[in-house]
Amino acid sequence: MTVLLVFLGGAVGAPSRYLFDSWVRLRTGGRYPLGILLVNVVGCAVLGIVAGLVTQGDAPHWVQALVGTGFCGGLTTFSTFSVEAVELAQQNRSAAALSYVLLSLSLGVGAAALGYALV
Repeated sequence: MTVLLVFLGGAVGAPSRYLFDSWVRLRTGGRYPLGILLVNVVGCAVLGIVAGLVTQGDAPHWVQALVGTGFCGGLTTFSTFSVEAVELAQQNRSAAALSYVLLSLSLGVGAAALGYALV
């Protein structure tokens, strides 16, 4: 049952990431990976909220599998974040690469902590 919940959550999360990132790239020209930055931060916040709810007993454990592991796992992407940071650096856009890495890490961890704290 747990595997099915993870699968279902991921089946919604991964296409959501793709569609949102494509939408952002169309509107911004795609020179800076803003779409992936935003989905990663949102995913971190949602995961913080889910972790807080499950830890406190306010949500059943299956929510962690469906939303936390499945949806957030499909929505967020460390691999694309890494490739985009390397590509920015290879394009001699060191400031953009550094800002992308620092913003992704600080906003992601901050969003997770804030989501957890809000619960």
